[in-house]
Amino acid sequence: MINAFTIDVEEWFHVCGVPAVAEPSSWDRLESRVVDDTQRTLDLLDRCGVRATCFVVGWVAERHPGLVARIRDAGHEIGSHGQWHRRVYELDPDEFTRDLRLCSAALTAAGAPPVTQFRAPEWSINGRAPWALERLVAERFTVDSSRAPLRVVGDPMYPQTPHLIETPHGAIVEVPPAVERRLGQQTPFGGGWGLRLARPGRALREIARRNARGEPVTCWIHPWELDPRPPRMRFPSGVAFAHYFRLAGWMSRLETILRGAPFGTMSEMLASLPTLPRPR
Repeated sequence: MINAFTIDVEEWFHVCGVPAVAEPSSWDRLESRVVDDTQRTLDLLDRCGVRATCFVVGWVAERHPGLVARIRDAGHEIGSHGQWHRRVYELDPDEFTRDLRLCSAALTAAGAPPVTQFRAPEWSINGRAPWALERLVAERFTVDSSRAPLRVVGDPMYPQTPHLIETPHGAIVEVPPAVERRLGQQTPFGGGWGLRLARPGRALREIARRNARGEPVTCWIHPWELDPRPPRMRFPSGVAFAHYFRLAGWMSRLETILRGAPFGTMSEMLASLPTLPRPR
């Protein structure tokens, strides 16, 4: 079994819901670190012999097309993370379609193969955007990774393993992030503060336990998490915790995790599965 290792390729200031960085008109005035941070991430993957799926923000691809080419030439998959890094449920259906098309065009212009995989910022395809998967299928996306089994951003009742979802335009494969039960509720396990919190040995034991019962794990990181001197901004407390918690030493711990479990692209993970269930 192969576990999916995924990267949301975005700037350190691509944070949803924070007025100081919400408007794209302000982004060009902020220090860009995505090229160096992503190269640092690619070097780590190369050392560990891991191929990943990289969900790239279209705005980043437009400004740094050479970065997209580096990701492609290193053998990694390229997916869409939206043009403007906006939550899907903050858009109407037509705005979402335009955002998808802009991002796909930016990625293709930068040298990416046809884009068929999508991840929404902040896992924002949920009950507030019931039309989103249908729009993805209409735009020829075949895989989505945007529905989190988490209370705040999704729904704890969502399936926790890859599955098919039917839409009026056809089926799409849904790949949820890895979560676990902690303190009476679902919390992130495969990425973000949840994975940074875990000791590598514990994370690897849990991945092995799930693999043994036939369940792949989907992990995710952001390049800015590996920045040795990340810019500091006064975010709201919850955002600041998610953004900055336990970054010290993270690259070393992550390398241990990458070397200790079988990881690959999302496509490789899906190809390793015998079947995909269709939730009722």
